[in-house]
Amino acid sequence: MIFLCSVLIMGGILYWNIQEKQNLQTSGKIEEQSDYIKWVEFNVTCEAMKKACQYDVDTYGETVHLNWIELLAYLGAKYGGDFSIYQETDMEEIADKMLRENVTFEEMTENMEYYSYYQEAYHAVLVGMLGEYQIQTLDENTGKKEWKKVYGLKAFHPIAKGFPYSDYDDFGVSRTYGYQRNHLGHDMMGQVGTPVIAVESGYVYELGWNQYGGWRIGINSFDGKRYYYYAHLRQNRPYAEGLEKGDIVQAGDVIGYMGRTGYSSEENVNNIDEYHLHFGLQLIFDESQREGNNEIWVSGYELVRFLYQNQSEVQRNDKTKEWSRIYSIRDPAVQEYMKEQNN
Repeated sequence: MIFLCSVLIMGGILYWNIQEKQNLQTSGKIEEQSDYIKWVEFNVTCEAMKKACQYDVDTYGETVHLNWIELLAYLGAKYGGDFSIYQETDMEEIADKMLRENVTFEEMTENMEYYSYYQEAYHAVLVGMLGEYQIQTLDENTGKKEWKKVYGLKAFHPIAKGFPYSDYDDFGVSRTYGYQRNHLGHDMMGQVGTPVIAVESGYVYELGWNQYGGWRIGINSFDGKRYYYYAHLRQNRPYAEGLEKGDIVQAGDVIGYMGRTGYSSEENVNNIDEYHLHFGLQLIFDESQREGNNEIWVSGYELVRFLYQNQSEVQRNDKTKEWSRIYSIRDPAVQEYMKEQNN
């Protein structure tokens, strides 16, 4: 192989080859290089995610629980990462073997050489989106809100319910402002002031002006694997009232408002042609990947389509002109993170 097999590329995931790493360390050419994922191409379709998610929810608490990430990773290994050939019957076949034939997942994947690669990569993308949580619901008899414990999709669409937008798969297309580069996000065109929603619970890592993204928000997942980037927010009042760097947000919270700021070294400038939200998702397997040439950004197009089934309902305060969610959630991930921080 080229370059003495120093890297292995398979189905969109790139790993440092352990043997070659050891050879280079022995020769003194490098001091140390960890074995972690270097590149991910996430093109799992909305339809595949919906089907896998439904299997997971339907079998939760049963003798055989079908984990949606494992189902998708199996198909990723089967397809070589190419979900353009996805067929629903392929997933049904896996589920039937486990549910009716008592075949274990370990048995089905023991000879799949690259299954672990897809499992780790897809886990990094999806692990925070499904689980137990509590959500407020409206009691039809009393008209009052009550808390309900559920298991299911707890990630939200990045645009609030009832607000129109248009989009297409624009990941990787050319951008020229500042320098020639690829578009590492997903643009959603809409109206100025449209409430922008936190997809997953986490903490505000970045908040402020960037000449490319304008007013933007960066939110870290609690496990440190995902960095959600929301850019080109509204001029003058880009953020939800009181939002500050370091704050904890829950999935479904209003965090800011759609605008067209950016493409300017001067702050608070509208220099984008069209009102839209730039939604980006970065994966971080090692802190060296957070900034620079080693960053891993994945397409959000299919994820946004998948999350459309769970949009946050919001209401407007006419006095402050601020939007807020109607139904709150209690995400156990928030409590676990706060407990860790206090210890």
